[in-house]
Amino acid sequence: MKTKNTRNTAARSEIEQLLTESKTALSPAELKDRMTESCDRVTVYRILDRLTGEGLVHKVMTADGAVRYAVCHSCSDAHSHDHIHFSCEQCHLVTCLEEVKPTYQLPKDYTVREMQFTLSGICRECSDRR
Repeated sequence: MKTKNTRNTAARSEIEQLLTESKTALSPAELKDRMTESCDRVTVYRILDRLTGEGLVHKVMTADGAVRYAVCHSCSDAHSHDHIHFSCEQCHLVTCLEEVKPTYQLPKDYTVREMQFTLSGICRECSDRR
């Protein structure tokens, strides 16, 4: 993950590393549980808000309303999250399906500023366990 011009704390660095290494989107609680650096819940949320605002991570809303965070892999100066997120109803992992691009048609005079596409169901790993 590339960091932009902001102060870099040990907690921020660890959160960036955890998100970069994760294959799934993580909740603030999951991040806090995995951290070795000592920081409180509010600090985790502030760091995630800052990383989201800088375009380094994106916020994913699951079907049940939970919020998770994932690293932006394909974003550059043109920040965009035009891919599908998949929320597994069984294991509760949220995965970015970056190769799947959603399509939609808007009526005339509508402008998209942000989009969230989250599908829910059973992921590949949980399907294989059945």
